Amino acid sequence: MSGPWTRLVSGVLFPLHERLKGHDTVRVRRWLELTQWLPPAELEALRLGRLRALLERAGARVPYYRALFRRIGFDPGRVTSPADLARLPFLTKSLIREHAEALKAEDARGLAPFNTGGSTGEPLVFWIGRERVAHDVAAKWRATRWWGVDVGDPEIVVWGSPIELGAQDRLRELRDRLLRTRLLPAFEMSDRRVREYLEAIRRARPRMLFGYPSALAHLARRAEAWGLRMDGLGVEVAFVTAEKLYEDDRARIARVFGCRVANGYGGRDAGFVAHECPAGRMHITAEDLIVEIVDTDGDVLPAGETGEIVVTHLATGDFPFVRYRTGDLGALDPEPCPCGRTLPVLKEVQGRATDLVVARDGTVMHALALIYVVRAEPGIERFRIVQESLERTVVELVPGHGFDPACRERIRAGIAARLGTGVTVEVRTVERIALTRSGKHRHVVSRVAPRMGAAA
Repeated sequence: MSGPWTRLVSGVLFPLHERLKGHDTVRVRRWLELTQWLPPAELEALRLGRLRALLERAGARVPYYRALFRRIGFDPGRVTSPADLARLPFLTKSLIREHAEALKAEDARGLAPFNTGGSTGEPLVFWIGRERVAHDVAAKWRATRWWGVDVGDPEIVVWGSPIELGAQDRLRELRDRLLRTRLLPAFEMSDRRVREYLEAIRRARPRMLFGYPSALAHLARRAEAWGLRMDGLGVEVAFVTAEKLYEDDRARIARVFGCRVANGYGGRDAGFVAHECPAGRMHITAEDLIVEIVDTDGDVLPAGETGEIVVTHLATGDFPFVRYRTGDLGALDPEPCPCGRTLPVLKEVQGRATDLVVARDGTVMHALALIYVVRAEPGIERFRIVQESLERTVVELVPGHGFDPACRERIRAGIAARLGTGVTVEVRTVERIALTRSGKHRHVVSRVAPRMGAAA
């Protein structure tokens, strides 16, 4: 049961925060909490109307799609089913990089740049409008409330985005205090720091945790090794995202923190795609997203079959994401969820697994600590970081348009600084990077097991 402060935050302070940013988040969340129960036929009609509106605006206002539709003879007004999307080519990261300006709607206002690339190794810069932000925040908010917690409940976040780590100005710090959210950086997870994090969680007694599954599992693993009791603190749920959640990690997090674990799938590029409900199924945010599963030839697969996840985000009129190839593998579940929500279900999501890496002195870090060093450099089509041993790490770069050869030294120095004195970092350019046997690109490979010694 949420207390008075939570009700003040979720009912007054957070809505005011969103309104000041120009986001219609509260209205969208309330709408989503109604539409999740719609009969399937009504939900499908809603999606079709939004899809047609997105495509009509793209054809009229977005130079890239205006030219594309004219070239292939596509009329958005004649779309009668989401299946008609199959007539359109896929949107890929390389196409976004090549046509970023032409993908902006001519009447877009308030666009903000975003970047991603952590899970695939392909850096990407794109633009997001206020409608997209409001819908993504509202979708996450709705899913949070499925678990009996709300904005304003005490929360510990184990995360590592440079935005959160490098721009904590006084206003943001005040906001986090009001929202009762505390960030614990996942980039540096030595035994000493992990001990501090566990003590911070014990003091805060949060109702929810949020973070990378590998990071929360590492905290749980160390707590068990040290005999620290983390259950009984009042944690209701641990929300995990940005990586594949392995079942042994789920069980460990649940056991150590005495809470339920809710998996989420999505990203800054694809949006808030799906979230697990208390019945254990991954519901797609179907009001905002059309998810297709395609095979290696690009043909749409039926529910139950595994292929690449392709997303059309219906709230991206300012910078359309239409048939965007995520690079992730998954399958749609043909069976409805017993919770009663009519939102379609993702049966499984493969990929997005991120390793922990280990510095020369044994410090355990989230692999994104190294990824962001590479991602900060423009002109890199693809990369892979291989930690061969504590003493040696190899970085492979596939150069792209605008590649600066001098970036190799910057990358070498940046990664060496994070891994520590005595580590050799070799940075080399290659023509291509081989995929794994499953057909995925693995952006970080660590062959060093974290040391599990006694606490400092």
